[in-house]
Amino acid sequence: MAPGNRPVGHTRAACSFTLSVPRWGATRRAGRRREGPTLLSVVMPAHDEEAYLAPAVHQVVTGLRSRGRPFEIVIVENGSTDATAKVARELAAEIPELRVLTLDRADYGGALREGFLAARGEMVGIFDVDYYDLDFLDRAVDVVAAPAGPAIVVASKRGEGAVDTRAWSRRLVTSVFAAVLRLGFGLQVSDTHGMKVLRREPLVELARISRFGTDLFDTELILRAQRAGLAAREIAVTVEETRPSRTSIVRRIPRSVGGLLRLRLALWREGATASRRGEG
Repeated sequence: MAPGNRPVGHTRAACSFTLSVPRWGATRRAGRRREGPTLLSVVMPAHDEEAYLAPAVHQVVTGLRSRGRPFEIVIVENGSTDATAKVARELAAEIPELRVLTLDRADYGGALREGFLAARGEMVGIFDVDYYDLDFLDRAVDVVAAPAGPAIVVASKRGEGAVDTRAWSRRLVTSVFAAVLRLGFGLQVSDTHGMKVLRREPLVELARISRFGTDLFDTELILRAQRAGLAAREIAVTVEETRPSRTSIVRRIPRSVGGLLRLRLALWREGATASRRGEG
């Protein structure tokens, strides 16, 4: 396996399909394809990742450089209580392709939002410090870059061909969360959390109006994209947990349920307001 391709954290890509299209190439403008390299941004939120950040970034950078295409890494340090911010600054001084953003408080969803909005690439990959896979990134970028490609490709832990080896309690939470999104929101993909590749242009305004952070930014963004008629696809992955979860399931379940209820209400209100304006 090439440098930077070895999965680190708790995932290994086991993609369910491939497409024969130019890798990270051929952008499209006004319906016509223009050959040439496409800038890829990779956003990595980081909270209290002092021990993990540098090894993860070095492996991602090595792998991306080996592909010979332009890229940038955007680390979004958010509310760390350890030396994560210092490590991030040192990495930025060492790696010309890397930028660092800093948020005052711990907010994973807020970090994703700010990183996506700050990204300069036509496509944006989302990695966690302990959940990244360049093989998935390659395939997802190919899917997004294809003619009539979707705006979003997610790494599915639950789709056909996916293998999830995490503890049963975490698999249960994922299944219940996915069921609520499918039944309560009409979600058309099987997962919203974790790795993904996004086409920036059609999603940037949706990201700006998304207001739920913490666990729900990427869920809200995908739901808004679906409501806007943007296509999403998924690639099955194998998930292997290599460190204990840092979020207590006991705390996360009520927080996620409460957040989903607020999100459902917010989207309903927006829809009702839009309908009244249309009737007027």
